[in-house]
Parts: sequence; C-alpha cells; structure tokens
Amino acid sequence: MSNVHELKYLKEKIEGLKADGVYRTLPVFDGANEAEINLNGKRVINLSSNNYLGLANNPRMKAAAIKAVEKYGVGAGAVRTIVGNMDLHEALETVLAKFKREEAVMVFQSGFNCNAGTIQAITDKGDLIISDELNHASIIDGVKLSKADKAVFKHSDMAHLEDILKEKRDQYANVLIITDGVFSMDGDIAKLPEIVALAEKYSAMTYVDDAHGSGVLGEHGRGTVDHFGLHGRVDFSIGTLSKALGVIGGYVAGSQTMKEWLSHRGRPILFSTSLPPAALGALIEGVNMLIDSDEYSIKLWDNAKYFKENLGKLGFNTGKSETPITPVIIGDEAKAMAFSKQLLENGVFVSPIVFPTVPKGTGRVRCMVTAGHTKEQLKKAVEVFEKVGKEMGLI
Repeated sequence: MSNVHELKYLKEKIEGLKADGVYRTLPVFDGANEAEINLNGKRVINLSSNNYLGLANNPRMKAAAIKAVEKYGVGAGAVRTIVGNMDLHEALETVLAKFKREEAVMVFQSGFNCNAGTIQAITDKGDLIISDELNHASIIDGVKLSKADKAVFKHSDMAHLEDILKEKRDQYANVLIITDGVFSMDGDIAKLPEIVALAEKYSAMTYVDDAHGSGVLGEHGRGTVDHFGLHGRVDFSIGTLSKALGVIGGYVAGSQTMKEWLSHRGRPILFSTSLPPAALGALIEGVNMLIDSDEYSIKLWDNAKYFKENLGKLGFNTGKSETPITPVIIGDEAKAMAFSKQLLENGVFVSPIVFPTVPKGTGRVRCMVTAGHTKEQLKKAVEVFEKVGKEMGLI
C-alpha cells in the first residue's frame, strides 16, 4: 500500500521549522486568563493575552453568562437566517450600535469571520479594494475571497495611497480602502483622518478593522473612529468581542443598509451557527459596563504608560507603538524565540512573534499590558526583562 498517508511533505516542512529555530508547541494554562496564570504547571506573569480590560474573568459578566445559559441553553441551534436568531443576538446588536454611536451593527462569530464574510459581500467584479500592506491576516484572506481587483499601499503611506487612487479610481465602479485601526504587531494607529479625506476626495468607501482599538481608544473605548471624531464618515467599522470585551465574536458597525445586505450575503451569517447564549449574555453585560464607566480603559493606559517608560529606560527597542501593544524588537528570529524562552524560565510569559507574522529580520516579543495587571506585577516583569536582556547581551 502507498505511504501517501504519512504526509511526508508536511513532516519535511515541520523539520524545516525545527531547523530554523521557530518550531513551537502550544502552551497550556489551567485557569482563567488573568494577569498571572499557571502555565505548563508554573506560576507566571502573563504579558501575552489580548484581554485588555481584564474582563475575561469578570464576575458580573460570568453571572450574566450563567443566567443566559439557564434560560437559553448552551447553543443557538441553527444559523441566524433559519432559527438561530435569539432576542439576545438582537439585544447585543442594539447595545453595540448605541456604544459605537452608529445606526446598526451586524454580529459575527469571530473577528476573523467578520472580515472573511464582510469584504466579499460588499465588493464585486468591477470594484477595487485598496489595502494597507500590514493589515491583519483575516483582512488578507477576506480580500482574497472577493471578486474585486486588489491593490496594496505601503504601510500608512498616504502619498502612495493617493497615487493608487489617482491612477485607478476611474476604472472601477466602487473602491473600498481597508486599514487596521491599530496595527497588532507594532501598536501604531492608522492615519484615519487622512485616509477618510482621501476616500471622500476620490469617492471611495472606508473600512476600518478596529480589533485592537475596541475598548482601547476613543471615549470609553469606542475605538479609532471615535478617537478621531469621524462618526458618519467611515462606512464599515469592524470590532472584536474577544479582546477588550474578553469573550468571542466580531461585528460590523455602520448603516442599516449594510446590516440588511450582510444578513442576505454575509456567508458566515448564512452558513455557520450563531454565537451561543453564554457569550451573548456576557457581552451584553460587558458593553453596558463600558457605556457606564471608563475606569477599565483609564487603568489600561496608566499601566501601559508605566511599562513602556520603564522598558524604554533600559534601552529596549519598543518600535513606534502608540497603544498598549508594546513590541520589544530583537531582529533575529531564533534570538527572539530564545529571549521569550528565557523570560518564561524567569516567570514572565511573553509570546515570540516571528516570520511570517512579521517581516523577516524583525523578530520580537510582543507585550500586551492589561487593566488587570498590578504595578507590582509590571515592575517585576521589567526587572526580569532587564536580567534576561543583560544575560543575552541585548541591552
């Protein structure tokens, strides 16, 4: 019998990862995703989660999740367009629209799903999508699913974006400019006012993926559109429900027209079971908490400022971050992996980020500071960075 089932070609690729020093196994932790966790059986300070506001284990949200399970069960039972659309789904969309100060919201099962489902639904043959070169993988995949033509502009380079618009705008029915709101690997913020101005000048639409801006930027964490005061001028504002809100899901905020169309053509809406009651109950509570108070985002920014300043004093390269995302750029991929490993040995878990997630030669560890960290934990983490950085000759 043929040995085709051995997947020899994949085994060879895996050996290649090992040879390059970038092979890894998945870390396992055994409790809630908090500022400190038990990881692989060891107590460590967690600087790797996207749980920005520390809500993943929030008592109010847990109580709301349990209450929803008791009334609605554990699953929605169908896609929304058949019989999986509960009043909880509608309630979440209503409260999110209020929070985002937009006319309507369409909720998806994840942020990835949201980009994969929305981009192909709102563009067609004869249209053009122009995307920032550092946009998230889910945007890249969403763009690939579209029948529209594609162009890429250099990262946050407004002159290059305008060159593409000048050259190509007249050849297409509709043009959609897509950008991350906050870029997840460097922590820099999109030049949204300039992008919107160019979009309006050339009659193009704008699409902002605010996964890392939601709960972080703007009043009470309303995101980059609110941060720049661009309400009514960004056509599609994408948010996640799994980072700052600590649960799962994604959404598009915008017009009622957008919502009606996606309910007919957003493929994850049509072909994948909708969010479960526990998630919905927790999320409705969480969004209401953000509407009522900005205490969580204030604490997040205070912690981020403290951590960044102290790492900077040690001489680490934290890139051009303007947000709580704090990359520590090492350069060499294998060295970045080794640095992460040594930090973990010393009680600090910071995930290494290497090619293909970031360009070759820009290997780094990416620190995610949250509202859940205490100053003591952050001080201890900085001390570990100093110790390991000196041992490895990085500072």
